[in-house]
Amino acid sequence: RAMAAGGRGWFRALALGVSFLKCLLIPAYYSTDFEVHRNWLAITHNLPLSQWYYEATSEWTLDYPPFFAWFEYALSHVAKYFDPQMLVIENLNYSSHATILFQRLSVILTDILFIYAVHECCRCVNGKRAAKDILEKPTFILAVLLLWNFGLLIVDHIHFQYNGFLFGLMLLSVARLCQKRYLEGALLFAVLLHFKHIYMYVAPAYGIYLLRSYCFTANNADGSLKWRSFSFLHVTLLGLIVCLVSALSLGPFLVLGQLPQVISRLFPFKRGLCHAYWAPNFWALYNAMDKALTIFGLKCNFLDHTKIPKASMTGGLVQEFQHTVLPSVTPLATLICTLIAILPSVFCLWFKPQGPRGFLQCLVLCALSSFMFGWHVHEKAILLAILPLSLLSIQRAKDAGIYLILTTTGHFSLFPLLFTPPEFPIKILLMLLFTVYSFSSLKSLFRREKPLLNWLETIYLIQLVPLEIFCEIIFPLTPWKRHFPFVPLLLTSVYCSLGVTYAWLKLYVSVLTERIPVRQKAE
Repeated sequence: RAMAAGGRGWFRALALGVSFLKCLLIPAYYSTDFEVHRNWLAITHNLPLSQWYYEATSEWTLDYPPFFAWFEYALSHVAKYFDPQMLVIENLNYSSHATILFQRLSVILTDILFIYAVHECCRCVNGKRAAKDILEKPTFILAVLLLWNFGLLIVDHIHFQYNGFLFGLMLLSVARLCQKRYLEGALLFAVLLHFKHIYMYVAPAYGIYLLRSYCFTANNADGSLKWRSFSFLHVTLLGLIVCLVSALSLGPFLVLGQLPQVISRLFPFKRGLCHAYWAPNFWALYNAMDKALTIFGLKCNFLDHTKIPKASMTGGLVQEFQHTVLPSVTPLATLICTLIAILPSVFCLWFKPQGPRGFLQCLVLCALSSFMFGWHVHEKAILLAILPLSLLSIQRAKDAGIYLILTTTGHFSLFPLLFTPPEFPIKILLMLLFTVYSFSSLKSLFRREKPLLNWLETIYLIQLVPLEIFCEIIFPLTPWKRHFPFVPLLLTSVYCSLGVTYAWLKLYVSVLTERIPVRQKAE
């Protein structure tokens, strides 16, 4: 109802406005991910299915699930009309003007799914906080926070990736679950998993919510589960959806006997604990502590410098490495830590049901817990928590405060992705515009409640300004740049890790201590 016919004009304006901005960013810098996707276009276009996950002419081998490979295959049949040379496998780092135009436009056009998903999410917003001014309506604020999300803009339309299309699938599945269209939501998420397997991080939230809300059809008066309401038919339908989607995706490779090869490409554990630039999570703090202890040990002659590993964890190398003082971390250790971090949120979703709101809380906590403790986490994965948290931020002041901390810190941590001088004013301006709007709109929405941030949280966020000035302006002018080029990355990662960790803990405390009325539990 909030998106009734009379109010659709502003949504179209927001969608067209951000699409126009994306077009303006077409000539901008692009990362190696641009060549990654060009290579995948060439592989899927020229080679038979049996060779897709074996081709290794380029170092950027195909390492996404089969549905994304078919997505590239479909794009390649349009790409040949722009420039056939981009589809030649041996044309490594090929980037003609036509190739750039096609790749950029393909991201912009596939974002239509994301726009539609945002529209559906806005329809799920209740009208309890109705406002006369359109700019203060929760639906308007949510649409801006999602459509104009700073992180998604720079990662997809400057750095270059297809996250908007994928997040569109995720948000659409969330909207369908909120609308109690459970089978549609389950189907969309199953399809999403076979487009990009990083969404496995939030699979526990989907699984438990569907089991609790769809497979069990009723609660007792006190909110506890009515075991007799279990529906075998509903479980069977969900199982069929998962099996059919998996068979469609992985079946051909199972028949070819190539499933182990596909799995080895999807989960390359030899890449090491951290990405080239440390994602701002627990392991960044762990690595920094190991570095600090190493320096202290060398100064006090507790360590032998000849036995210190030469490979730097901040030198941009994607490889396995050993910690010097602290115990080295294995993939199994990160898996155990992640599961332990996720469990409380899953238990809350089961024992303290709150409907769609509880599902969103669990989804965000699953995403954040996996980001905090996962193996080889990319800094861009913070968007997996930020975007769904946007849906919670317009509902409660407490969630809005957590959103502001996580979004500001998480978006700032993406700055090192854009290191070229022409993009410096672009990222600063876009970050400022989005941050100022986020703070002002949410503050206006909850103006009758206490401040969204306390003084300590405010000081922490303000300190991001001098940190950016030091990393981008002061440090390059010092002699330290020559001997310690990794310092800006280290400072950014470690400082942002504190904010992300704080937001994760604060959200967890909020969820665990929240009291649910008996009536709401029963519903």
